[in-house]
Amino acid sequence: METLLVIEDDPGIQKQLKWCLADYDVVFAANRQEAITALRRYEPKVVTLDLGLPPDPTNASEGLQTLKEILDLCPNTKVIVITGNDDKDNALKAIELGAHDFYQKPIDDEILSVIIARAFVITNLESENIRLRQSSLDSHGFIGNSPQIQHVCRMVDRIAACEISTLILGESGTGKEVLARAIHDRSPRHDKPFVAINCASIPEHLLESELFGFEKGAFTGAHKTTIGKIEHANGGTLFLDEIGDMPYPLQAKILRFLQEKVIERVGGRQEIPVDVKIICATHQNLQQMMTEKTFREDLFFRISEITIDNPPLRERGEDIVLLARFFLHLANQQTQHKINGFTDEAIAALCQYHWPGNIRELQNKIKSAAIMADGKVISEFDLALTSVDASAQEKMPLNLRQIRDAAEKQAISKALTMTDGNISRAANLLGVTRPTLYTLIEKFSLNADAPSSTTQ
Repeated sequence: METLLVIEDDPGIQKQLKWCLADYDVVFAANRQEAITALRRYEPKVVTLDLGLPPDPTNASEGLQTLKEILDLCPNTKVIVITGNDDKDNALKAIELGAHDFYQKPIDDEILSVIIARAFVITNLESENIRLRQSSLDSHGFIGNSPQIQHVCRMVDRIAACEISTLILGESGTGKEVLARAIHDRSPRHDKPFVAINCASIPEHLLESELFGFEKGAFTGAHKTTIGKIEHANGGTLFLDEIGDMPYPLQAKILRFLQEKVIERVGGRQEIPVDVKIICATHQNLQQMMTEKTFREDLFFRISEITIDNPPLRERGEDIVLLARFFLHLANQQTQHKINGFTDEAIAALCQYHWPGNIRELQNKIKSAAIMADGKVISEFDLALTSVDASAQEKMPLNLRQIRDAAEKQAISKALTMTDGNISRAANLLGVTRPTLYTLIEKFSLNADAPSSTTQ
């Protein structure tokens, strides 16, 4: 049975509501203090709130303050405010503050029951939506329902179970290390070390000793024998991030390690066996680098037994919105702010922006916007996206009919192009009859004729 909090100081109305709302576990509160106590204790999804509360029942100030405190504590709670029949202004003010709905006295049991039932349906749907979004995270650490990211997740599952060298390609900020960790966490080596090293962040003259370690006295300042990152990863996974930035001379030594599974520390002569799973990543074009002789071809084939193309954020469609909401949830926790979501204009701007910095840039923008937002939602202005694509001047269509029509038009155009304007073949490709295809061609004002085709 769902819990319903009723904030009402009139005993007669309390009795009436208890009788007509018998389908719920009704909790009553007569003032703001009792209401907040009950809210913390029972965590109701839906609340009814009489704006005329003591100590000033003839004024809505106490009720509006109660509403603010409820939404500050539990922003997802659906609050239905109940006002006098001539108090429309305060009802609208409550809606502006975040109330879900309002109802004017006198109370009609049936109408109020419908409003409350609808509020429970909406909050349960929202909870399920959040659960589905969080399930998109799964153990991979990825959020997204797009075909691109689902394909990546399937690859992670298959690669994790195999001892195979993996190369992750993708732009900066797309989450290549998150993907590498997901492979490690799902592999038989998950209880062993995951050691990551960024080949671009360490000076060339230090990278070799950082990877392979060094013996005491190997160089000035080498006061004791120190093992390197590769030895630290023994039994686990070694992640070489930005391997495209590895100095060319060092590539030969890495190749020997990958082939022989042994290393020699700098200044040492002893071969040390090391068992690691190798995952590499880069944003560089390794094919071009091999042509330019700045990356070894034999090393490339050694590290890329299987390759994952991690898609840029701009190609992931609705995943942008899922990620934005997830990062907003994190920002609320970190900043103690209570931002409820985004305006429609902000959502459109998020989807239309190019995101050159990918997921890292999105996370930073959301955190900044959550801090700077004046209201309960993030606006397009709060996001401060300075360079939106030219096509972004038109709002993203969300109407299902428009989206369906656009998809049908595109599919028909493609079929006609592939069949050189042959109506029968195009109809077969599309799985429709010729009369249906003619009707669709007329509907979308398409040109069925092609320069070298004849229709049948």
